[in-house]
Amino acid sequence: MIDFYTWGTPNGRKVAIMLEETGVKYQVFPVNITKNEQFAPDFLAVNPNNKIPAIVDHEPPAAYGSKPYAVIESGAILLYLAEKTGQFLPKDAAARMQAMQWLMWQMGGFGPMLGQTHHFVRFAKEKVPYAIDRFKTETARLYKVLDSHLAKNDYLAGREYSIADMATQPWAARHEWHEIDLAAYPHVKRWYDAIMARTAVQRAFEIP
Repeated sequence: MIDFYTWGTPNGRKVAIMLEETGVKYQVFPVNITKNEQFAPDFLAVNPNNKIPAIVDHEPPAAYGSKPYAVIESGAILLYLAEKTGQFLPKDAAARMQAMQWLMWQMGGFGPMLGQTHHFVRFAKEKVPYAIDRFKTETARLYKVLDSHLAKNDYLAGREYSIADMATQPWAARHEWHEIDLAAYPHVKRWYDAIMARTAVQRAFEIP
């Protein structure tokens, strides 16, 4: 059994998708970040960085020891679950590395930059034109990078659906927040719609 600490954000949904896709047994512990529940002492004991998502695996692989094993950071959780289950990380070396590259691309760019766009466009107490222009410009550039890659690949790792897609799609799901029209990125739209049609993904988007 895995304890899954999450909230309805793109980073939380990445892990929800992986859990639903793999069929691993888990239980959800909602952490309401709008009420600062991520700073509660019991959650701090799980994640010293006070961020969702996090998991505690009560049946970790033998290499991790016999005690419950906590994993923080969404990308690391996806890799851990892929290794634990043997699913959604290609066995072919080149495809595996491609999946890992695009997972890191999401972690280093498509998540943080889009998150800044969310903040300055939707939530900042005052409009800062320079910041809005800077992050919207970079967001559009990243969508173009994604579209160009998907013009030549079914999924981010090539032909196989992988953790790289699970990491990236929940951020694209907020394209309206980014003031992005997916019609302008047809390959992203094709990929996005195909993933959103998956039953496991639809279930994951209902968590917590």
